Amino acid sequence: MRFRDIIIYVVCFACSFGMLYLASSQLGELTSARGEMKLVSNEPLENAPPSLAFATVAMGAFRGLIVDILWMRAEQLKEDGQYFDAKQIAEWITLLQPRFASVWDFHGWNMAYNISVAIPASRPQERWHWVKNGYELLRDKGIPKNPKSIELYRSIGWIFQHKIGGVTDDAHKYYKLQIYHMMKPLVEPQTEESYQRLAESPKSLGEILVQPGMAEFLNKLASADTSFSKLSTLVDNYLSLRQQPGRYAPAAFALIDEYRGSELLESFDVFAKAYYLRNTLKLEPELMDELNRLYGPVDYKDPNKVIPLNWLHPDVHAMYWGAKGLAVASEGSQEELNVDRLVFHSLQNLYRRGKMVIYTSRIPAENDPCEIVVRESIFQFPDLRMFQRYDDVLRNVILKYDELNLDLKSLYNAHKNMLKQAVQLFYQGGDKAKALKIYNTLRKEYPDNKDVQVSLVAFVRNRLIGELASIGIHDAREIISLMLKDGYYRYAMGDDDEAYGREAMAKEVYDNYQAAFADESVDRVVLPDFSVLRYVGLRMFLDDEQYPEFVRMNMLERIRQQRPDLYKKLEKHNKFVMQQIQKEQEQKENE
Repeated sequence: MRFRDIIIYVVCFACSFGMLYLASSQLGELTSARGEMKLVSNEPLENAPPSLAFATVAMGAFRGLIVDILWMRAEQLKEDGQYFDAKQIAEWITLLQPRFASVWDFHGWNMAYNISVAIPASRPQERWHWVKNGYELLRDKGIPKNPKSIELYRSIGWIFQHKIGGVTDDAHKYYKLQIYHMMKPLVEPQTEESYQRLAESPKSLGEILVQPGMAEFLNKLASADTSFSKLSTLVDNYLSLRQQPGRYAPAAFALIDEYRGSELLESFDVFAKAYYLRNTLKLEPELMDELNRLYGPVDYKDPNKVIPLNWLHPDVHAMYWGAKGLAVASEGSQEELNVDRLVFHSLQNLYRRGKMVIYTSRIPAENDPCEIVVRESIFQFPDLRMFQRYDDVLRNVILKYDELNLDLKSLYNAHKNMLKQAVQLFYQGGDKAKALKIYNTLRKEYPDNKDVQVSLVAFVRNRLIGELASIGIHDAREIISLMLKDGYYRYAMGDDDEAYGREAMAKEVYDNYQAAFADESVDRVVLPDFSVLRYVGLRMFLDDEQYPEFVRMNMLERIRQQRPDLYKKLEKHNKFVMQQIQKEQEQKENE
């Protein structure tokens, strides 16, 4: 029996050894495959305490236990308001478990929301640094390591839509201006043709170099200034040269002048913009062009023509990342519904405040009254052209999830409220025919709603009274700007009594809102001076192509003769803008 046991032990030992040897022989191949599939990460922890670095290496496969402990610690630090400490721990977790999507989400949110607001609103550039760091972390590091994680796409979209596009942060206007200036040199002029050229542009330097004369041009540029000799920084320096020529040798801009107007320079210019969009901002021009065609507003002059989306607006970026998220979403899942909401809420925001006016003023500097400071302020107002897009998308989302038997109560409520708001906005904007058409649709599709059992005029009046009782800044902007716009239209048509009535009502809404927020010390919920809103309302009317050009020009002539104060303000602002453009052009030509 004893000999038999020994034989069994020997056979078992031999089998175990053989299986261990066989398993170890496969380890190299498995490790290599995991590496190719990016399922492992061996990045060292930087600035970590020695004890944590040692434990991470020593415990090997038990890294997950360390991650759990660190995750609980990070959550506790966040609850205690120690956001910078939470940020450091989150960085360690992302290195230990780079495919733990939730910690990337936590990390980005912490920087964009918690750390940013820990800095006083009087230092908006520092706040912006952390907001930008938050979405760039998700965009540049989180998503590449978790390309199928829909929550990261949704989180980036939410930062653009809520943090930058909303008004909850005291520095939100500064954020909007940063997006505006970041995108403006890359996408303007915003035409259908320009976006198509960006989408069709070569994706690498190697592709653009094969064009006749391109290598010669780039060699000359490198000879003019060594900053252009490195391919890794060529595009960044080229775009900077076009915007800030004073940073480079005069010979570099002289070369640009030599090629100005040539197809070669235009081709490289488009390539550089597309390359920067793709590789730095992670925006694919092909998808941008597709979204323009899917969601862009319809041209008033030609209903068959779609106008590109305004990529200077943060909600368009929110929509972009929402579209990217939908591409990886599980069909019919709650995550997909949440991202669909992100997209149609972006369209809603573009419809309510999709047009932007950058109001530029010149004021004396605080420390030196003799020095004049140019200050920019951004003003948003409704883009009623986006209504049909918003309505179509919301109806399609309802139809999509109705087929999946999901609870659609919230979506139906959103659609009903959107139609109610549209009736009021079109009516106040002077398009009563459109308002009546939408109102009839509202009554037909939601007949049980008591507040639609009245006339159109009574419905609009009742909604206005209700809004004045608890008016928010977006409601105030919509009401005031559209009333002023409609007033200018009536003024142009010679209906002076109605024009005066619209302006008086707009002033009443303005005073009511300002009185309600008189104690607020922050700029984010305070309207600009009424004279600024009057100017913006005038610009809205003059820029709105749904009105015939002769009507707009007639109104401008009446203002010149009868409202010289307002005309001078308009003329002064336009003159200032033209001077700035001419000054920039002369600077480029001289340098």
